[in-house]
Amino acid sequence: MVVSVPPATRRGWANPEPRIEAFLREREAWLVRHLEALERDQAAATARGGAREGGLVPYRGELHRVRVIAAAPTALAPVRTTVEAVATAGEPELLVRITARERRGVDRILTAWFRERAREAIDASVVAHAAAIGVHAVKVDIRDPRSRWGSASRKGRLMLSWRLVLAPPASLETVVVHELAHLRVFGHGPAFWEMVASRRPTHLADRAWLRRNSFALHAALDVPASG
Repeated sequence: MVVSVPPATRRGWANPEPRIEAFLREREAWLVRHLEALERDQAAATARGGAREGGLVPYRGELHRVRVIAAAPTALAPVRTTVEAVATAGEPELLVRITARERRGVDRILTAWFRERAREAIDASVVAHAAAIGVHAVKVDIRDPRSRWGSASRKGRLMLSWRLVLAPPASLETVVVHELAHLRVFGHGPAFWEMVASRRPTHLADRAWLRRNSFALHAALDVPASG
């Protein structure tokens, strides 16, 4: 756990230890509750297994079993590593066909595939909502931020996390609408939320899902250490 405090040069912060101790005592129950929740999330992520054969990773809000097989070469063209989402009679799967020349690990292969799927889903959502909101996104960047799902600049640029494609489509769409709305209203006042709700009536539930599952999405491809 890390406690951030103002610099010692700021008035009243030359000796921060008493304030820190008082802060921790006052919020002890809250801290314990959240640390216990973090431990549960970490245990659940470990149990899922991550990006390896037999592991479970989320995609579009559903857990998919990872299946890794060697891709058979063809006489017509070199075979490249591919990923395919497969619906089976049991649980959905992500079928990873790996070539003999592939040097990337399964985590990097899946990350690249998820980024492509995120680009497709996010671009489609921007097209579906931008005109109705009355905005135009100059550029949409797909990145992997740790502290937010998206952002918007006054120059009309959007940034969205590729990990949104791991979440249910409704949550991805709500984040896109949220950032598009910021191209008209910078701030979170009543007018902003009215605009978001007009396009996404379920935005509160969609955002709550992301808050509850933030750790799971960011740890989705992590492979537990052996031993």
